[in-house]
Amino acid sequence: MIKIKYYPVILAAAAMLLPSCGGSDKAADSATQTEEQKVEAVSTQQLKKQEIMRVLTFSNVLQPYEKVSVAPALQGRITNLYVEVGDRVQKGQMLAKMDETQYLSTKLNYENTKTDFNRIKILNDSNNIAKQTYDQAKSGLEVLETSLKNLEQNTYLRAPFAGVISARNYEPGELFSGQAIYELVQINTLKALVEVPETYFPLVKQGMKLNIKTDTYSGEVFPATIEVVYPTIDSKSHTFSIKLKVPNANQKLRPGMYVSTTLEMGKEQTLVAPYNAVQKLQGSDERYVFLADGNKAKRVVVKLGQRFDDNVEIIADEIHEGVSLITQGVAKLHDGTPIQIKN
Repeated sequence: MIKIKYYPVILAAAAMLLPSCGGSDKAADSATQTEEQKVEAVSTQQLKKQEIMRVLTFSNVLQPYEKVSVAPALQGRITNLYVEVGDRVQKGQMLAKMDETQYLSTKLNYENTKTDFNRIKILNDSNNIAKQTYDQAKSGLEVLETSLKNLEQNTYLRAPFAGVISARNYEPGELFSGQAIYELVQINTLKALVEVPETYFPLVKQGMKLNIKTDTYSGEVFPATIEVVYPTIDSKSHTFSIKLKVPNANQKLRPGMYVSTTLEMGKEQTLVAPYNAVQKLQGSDERYVFLADGNKAKRVVVKLGQRFDDNVEIIADEIHEGVSLITQGVAKLHDGTPIQIKN
């Protein structure tokens, strides 16, 4: 009887153990399946240096090649104004006339003094007058002549160069108060100042040709020339300035226009990657790529250089010829994500 009661107990214990073993196997299978799901399938590309034409692109604003404020150096009343805003004027053309009283008085004095000097000169030539008297008369006439020229320039205001009147600030009869009467700009030639990274200082030369474009004339290209390469480099921005001279005989371009400038710097070797392989950190300008580091993805922050259609130059210390760049399947990757390469 004792033996008969013993066997059910053993069977019950065995029955309790069997489900427990089955649950452990299922949990292990689930964990293995989860690990397998973390492996991402990717495609890679081995980076090789390519020869490119290095082209620098800058944005800037056109300026008048020359700009001047037309104003007298002396106070006085404005008697006549001869041009309006928008008028094209020639070099030497009369723009305005100030009150002539002082000029005419000085001119009369000069003519009388010159007549007296001519008499003294005759006496001096015949040695009938002291040398000191002649020298004093000559000096006085020269001072008066200089004064007369100065008054003439400040009474009859003329255009110093051919250009367009861009502003007029007075009416005839008003008293000149210090503000320029006219603003004159030259637009048949324009200029632009461009800041270039210091890396290219040895390559940029006076006389180099380049092109500018503007959205105002889509598809058109306007030639320009580097007229001045400034000799110093800004210690804060690490750039140097160049001055562009832009011919504008047809006057299609105007001061203030926003333009882009392209400057060819010659051919060089660099690393180029598909643009869609480059990721951007949300909320910042940081760009990064993933490299295949064994069977894991490695995140590398990069700087972008020049773009070529669907490709872009990438720059980083860890980016060099021969590395395997992940080009497809990057969306789900993080630094250290297991990967399976399926090229």
